[in-house]
Amino acid sequence: MYQKFLKNLFILLALNLLIKPFWLLGVDRSVQNTVGATEYGFYFALLNFSFLFNMLLDLGITNFNNRNIAQNPLLVNKHLPNLLSLKILLFGLYLVFSFVTAFVIEYTAEQMFLLVLLAVNQFFMGMVLYLRSNLSGLQLFRTDGFISVLDRLLMIILIGVLLWGQVVAEFRISYFVYAQTVAHLLTFVITLVIVINKSGVLNFRINWDLPFMFIILKKSFPYALLFILMTIALRADGVILERLLPNGAHYSGIYASAFRLLDASVQFAFLFAVLLLPMFSRMLSLNQPVGMLAKISFTLLIAPTITLAIGSFFYAQEIMTLLYPPYPGETLAQFNDRILLSSTTLGVLMIGMIGTATSYILGTLLTANGNLKILNGIAIIGLIVNLVLNFCLIPLLTTEGAAIASMVTQLMVAILQGIAVVYIFKFPVNFLFLGKLLLFVAGVIVIGFLSMQLPWSWLINIILMAIFSLSFGAAIRLFQLRKLYQLIVQGDDKQK
Repeated sequence: MYQKFLKNLFILLALNLLIKPFWLLGVDRSVQNTVGATEYGFYFALLNFSFLFNMLLDLGITNFNNRNIAQNPLLVNKHLPNLLSLKILLFGLYLVFSFVTAFVIEYTAEQMFLLVLLAVNQFFMGMVLYLRSNLSGLQLFRTDGFISVLDRLLMIILIGVLLWGQVVAEFRISYFVYAQTVAHLLTFVITLVIVINKSGVLNFRINWDLPFMFIILKKSFPYALLFILMTIALRADGVILERLLPNGAHYSGIYASAFRLLDASVQFAFLFAVLLLPMFSRMLSLNQPVGMLAKISFTLLIAPTITLAIGSFFYAQEIMTLLYPPYPGETLAQFNDRILLSSTTLGVLMIGMIGTATSYILGTLLTANGNLKILNGIAIIGLIVNLVLNFCLIPLLTTEGAAIASMVTQLMVAILQGIAVVYIFKFPVNFLFLGKLLLFVAGVIVIGFLSMQLPWSWLINIILMAIFSLSFGAAIRLFQLRKLYQLIVQGDDKQK
């Protein structure tokens, strides 16, 4: 199982490293630089709003299905036709909640129009995630890996043509949304065909079995509640910024420029969860120990995460200056103010990523074990803390306040999940490992500080910092490269 995890993890990482950074830091960033912070902030606030009721599109079905199919692969033939029809009904519910709320908070006609398209995009994305849960549940990780980057690949092509192909006189934010809609539609159609083929469903047709739908909704409700709480905590800050501050769209755009880097980084942590949920579920159903897989995955994720987070904190201003040059008509003073605010926001957000990455391992293990009550209790605490901090800090510190709220929430949730995992699984507290982890954090901070004193380009300095930090992790045996190599090449049977 360890060999299977590591091989598929590296395939997933390779695919996503090729596509998603170019999408977020190349295409998506270029769109913001082209249209400006205010217009992009207008879009970013709407995008975050479209996520607020995103949970109604799924109601926990995807995670429930992933765990269920991993434990009972033959159920895919029964579930697929019924759950697709259920998700179509849920889309109607999502539209009602979204547009009633948008009307209450007095969105303009222009905002409503873009929100329609963003809502359709959410529907297609939710459908694809559900279909992918069947692939991962069936342990078809390589096929799932291809699908995971297909929408971004299509968007890179479509938006790249619009941005740089000189096919439009002036690029508008609406074109950005149109291209996303086309890409998500194509991805949905392709994924549906693949899932039908791989699952062996004969004479596929949508099935409107209402009693079955109610049974599934009842079983998936705890997953739905968890998703609701996590989505609001993650996406509320962009909406609160836009609604609470006088020049809200501008600040939302600045926050988006920093959040984009966090989002790009977190995508790779999410890949661990994609692989681990069906693996943990299968192992737990067979009463196999999961401690070693949890430790391997956590170590593989946390070392580069800490390095990236601390490196981003030290070099935040250089990163933001490189990625976001002056907008058309922006004065030097305005540019300097924007970079200063966005860089401090980035530094704080990236420290919070350590908590997010940890949660992707620990939260996935608790989900696979069915500990949804505990996860939901932790999520409720996190949401309350997040909202209180956002409403208190945003009026005082604008985007920096939102970043602090996010950082505190993510780190606190990770600590609480860690306590829950140790208690439920009776894992012995490995003080030696924790000591090495704290030593690694301290070492990376020192290496980061020293790297800033080097006389070379900051790009060379940050690369050297990453190399020396990971080398330090190997030197203190936080992770053992030789053992990982043996697991990949020989498999876990040879390690017993």
